[in-house]
Amino acid sequence: MPPTTRAKPVIPTTQVGPVAPVTVVGLDAAGAPPHPALAPVLAAAGLVVGAARHLAAVPVPADADTATLGPLAPALRRLAEAVDTGVPAVVLASGDPGLFGIVRRLRAAGLPLRVVPAVSSVAAAFARAGLPWDGAAVVTAHGRDPRTAVNACRALPLVAVLTAPGAGAAELGAGLIGWSRRLLVAEHLGTAAERIRAVTPEQATAETWADPHVLLSLADPDRVASAGMRSDNQPAAAPAGGWALPENRYAHRDSMITKSEVRALVVARLRPRLGRLVWDVGAGSGSVGIECALLGAAVLAVEQDPTSAATIRDNAATHAVDVRIVVGRAPAALDGLPEPDAVFVGGGGVDVLTAVLARRPARIVLTLAALDRVAPAVGLLRAAGYAVEGSQLSAARLADLPGGSIRLAATNPVVVLTGERQ
Repeated sequence: MPPTTRAKPVIPTTQVGPVAPVTVVGLDAAGAPPHPALAPVLAAAGLVVGAARHLAAVPVPADADTATLGPLAPALRRLAEAVDTGVPAVVLASGDPGLFGIVRRLRAAGLPLRVVPAVSSVAAAFARAGLPWDGAAVVTAHGRDPRTAVNACRALPLVAVLTAPGAGAAELGAGLIGWSRRLLVAEHLGTAAERIRAVTPEQATAETWADPHVLLSLADPDRVASAGMRSDNQPAAAPAGGWALPENRYAHRDSMITKSEVRALVVARLRPRLGRLVWDVGAGSGSVGIECALLGAAVLAVEQDPTSAATIRDNAATHAVDVRIVVGRAPAALDGLPEPDAVFVGGGGVDVLTAVLARRPARIVLTLAALDRVAPAVGLLRAAGYAVEGSQLSAARLADLPGGSIRLAATNPVVVLTGERQ
């Protein structure tokens, strides 16, 4: 048979009006020469946009218009006009502009982009420290609540933080006191004043740092090659085995553990995720807090019994998550702890709930086995301005009978209350 000829697929293109892409070029944070693509795009540019330091660092054509970045809105208008009139435009940025950089804002403005990245400040910081970072989480404290970055550092073993004035190593270090962390602070990357320093969280608070800088948070500097990744190559914040795990996946004493059916609802109500801090008060075996940590949250477990605290530590190690444990009796043990986003109260009375309410977390979840405690708890939550939802859960599990029959074995019913701050 004669050979057949396969036609090449036709990829349709649509272009309406003159479209001149905006080229976004990153200037290397490590101080290397600009990318070779910069010279030809600069030579053809009719508009060059960038910070004053970036415009001074490259040979801008004499006949090109320039726009110095301050407020972004005027620059966006100039770029949109350039695209509409077919004028080639170049935007200069630092490092990799697609990593918490200007690319997001330009895309949101509907501008057609070509991006030529350089080495980002994060990649440069890890390189200077001689560390791998394929398992690292990268977050930013620039222009947003720095608690999100702090909680990521509390939850994960390897985190890079892009800092901002007022949200730098001193402030982040203050939030990490009590967590076992080593901080590497990279200042003035790519300049003659470049400096990398290793400090404890306590030491970071006593220093003055050049803005902006990159902070690397390490839980265990000797195991950074695999930090942030599990043995199955999944990120540390992604629970490969799921959650609401069977009780036999945890060490516990005398069945003092939140049953899996109840735990499923409790964890769902707490809404854990990366960037949030969850308190597990009266933690027992730590199963609720550990499953919140599996979903990326920073977790602080409060437990009065030292033996149970040791069990929590072992369970957390088994599930490869970092849970900070405070051994003490609530409510006194809650004094001085960092502000939570959500709290699970698994033990304690009215005084514990009152102390938790005083901290005003966004969400509070309680489990109550005694019905006489439900009404007072609902009253306290509502008086403090929380909307309350409640459910009674009673599960019956399959159990074998002699002769091959199966029965249903009931577990103790539990009331789950959820308070959401209004």
